[in-house]
Amino acid sequence: MLCSHSSKLFFLLLLHLFLANSEPIPSLPNLNKLSFHEGYTQIFGDSNLMLHHEGKKVHISLDERTGSGFRSQESYLYGFFSASIKLPADYTAGVVVAFYMSNGDVYEKTHDELDFEFLGNVRGRDWRVQTNVYGNGSTSVGREERYGLWFDPSEDFHQYSILWTYDTIIFYVDDIPIREVKRVSSSDVYFPLKPMSLYATIWDGSTWATSGGRYKVNYKYAPFIAEFTDLVLHSCATHHALACASASVLSPEQRLAMESFRRRYMTYGYCYDRIRYPVPLAECHVGPEKDLYLMSGESRAYERRHRMKRRSWRGTADPGF
Repeated sequence: MLCSHSSKLFFLLLLHLFLANSEPIPSLPNLNKLSFHEGYTQIFGDSNLMLHHEGKKVHISLDERTGSGFRSQESYLYGFFSASIKLPADYTAGVVVAFYMSNGDVYEKTHDELDFEFLGNVRGRDWRVQTNVYGNGSTSVGREERYGLWFDPSEDFHQYSILWTYDTIIFYVDDIPIREVKRVSSSDVYFPLKPMSLYATIWDGSTWATSGGRYKVNYKYAPFIAEFTDLVLHSCATHHALACASASVLSPEQRLAMESFRRRYMTYGYCYDRIRYPVPLAECHVGPEKDLYLMSGESRAYERRHRMKRRSWRGTADPGF
């Protein structure tokens, strides 16, 4: 426990130094924050989507009747996409909040997708964050990673961002890069290369989201409300391509922050899942760090922490994971 506590303190110190000595990331021009009416349209949920502060803040909610969601009015081939999000609090098992890019409405069998998925939990347990990348309909080849966070995402707004260029994808949390995906080659069919729209949704994922479906949405805690603000849609079209390409090159400080985050907070990585992928996928560069993960791709440290918690909870109701 001392080692775990010390590593968290080291990460928080590194985070403080990083944020104190860096510019907002990525350093792109004209990152204008749009109101809902300027850039978005509702896709489902009727009155479960509410606008506040002249459309600069959007609430989407899930209740027994329906979830809700919205999407960008335009599609984009490369860009920077961001929102500050505050997730529902208390008992949220089975609830899924998604902030993602997709073109599934246009390319049904060959769609691309870039995902932030926030997976709810039982009371007293943390939200989990999952990222995923699909290219050219490769949904049978999951590229999931899951993480904990160094804060409670239901207490305040935090920024979640995706930078997508012709050869790089970077996921950010509060300006900290947490995942980098590189295009393996010009013939890489799994890298997203078609225009996509931005989506934000909340829905019932009881069949899988919490403990593989063991814990369902409990509607006595409804409505579950996710709040969105500081909405950014920034195209990396021709006149912004160089700035986007430059922003996609991580500085040594950014890379150090990302690697520290991943060591401390990544709880599952598909590149380390030797059950699903006995031979790592082409983009996976697996080194000695693989020993930090089980055959299933789960972090050994994560499993140890939860075994200790399970022991301390013996004799009480199963808290869920």
